[in-house]
Amino acid sequence: MGAREPARPRLGVFKFASCDGCQLTLLDCEDELLALAARVDVTHFLEASSAVGTGPYDLSLVEGSVTTAEDAERIRSVRAASRRLVTIGACATAGGVQALRNFADVEEFREVVYARPEYVETLATSTPIAAHVPVDLELQGCPIDRGQLLEVITAYLAGRRPDVPRHSVCFACKRRGIPCVTVTRGTPCLGPVTHAGCGALCPAYGRGCYGCFGPSASVNLPAMIPLLRSDGMSDEDVLRLLRTFNAAKFAALEDGGASAEAPS
Repeated sequence: MGAREPARPRLGVFKFASCDGCQLTLLDCEDELLALAARVDVTHFLEASSAVGTGPYDLSLVEGSVTTAEDAERIRSVRAASRRLVTIGACATAGGVQALRNFADVEEFREVVYARPEYVETLATSTPIAAHVPVDLELQGCPIDRGQLLEVITAYLAGRRPDVPRHSVCFACKRRGIPCVTVTRGTPCLGPVTHAGCGALCPAYGRGCYGCFGPSASVNLPAMIPLLRSDGMSDEDVLRLLRTFNAAKFAALEDGGASAEAPS
């Protein structure tokens, strides 16, 4: 008898509170997805297949934030069954847009949005996966970048550390030869404090960065916020700009030392 082929690494993809956009990024890999499917056993991925596999998983990709008590329990089960766990997207890494509830009264939201709010069970906050279980890598973005996702998966298959840039969007603008929209147009831009990964998409079209990829590795909000004000933004405008896709992460940075300069 011939030698048995070695078992392929098992991949699990899981969804929590999110819009599914980051899972769709994986499906949008198209040609690369075919090559990937030949290298891994996609054991659990409900966005792509109704087949429900069980762990253990060599690599788990988790999209979405924790917004219910059931979510908090389920992510612990996923972590226990996963050799490596990578969170993908702003919801999983920062609580997402739904983390705006963290700065308001969730009961008021529930009363306004739902016709029968008594049937809706939810936590008062939306929190990232890392607030509940250890995470091996956070892949930021809203949605994530397809190239970065493929790098993470192939790196773990090859047994090496993924090479994901930690610099800011400003570096991407320089590399692409994009003029600084703040200097040339006076346009407010979060590029100096935002993680690279989008390819400087908005500045390439003359728009300021909205912070879709969350804070970069080195962030100086006490210096950034006065610059935004000097570009004509009110305190309310600055607050709204910071509290969008990655509201909780930027707020944590404010609490960690920028609160004196942040609008109240």
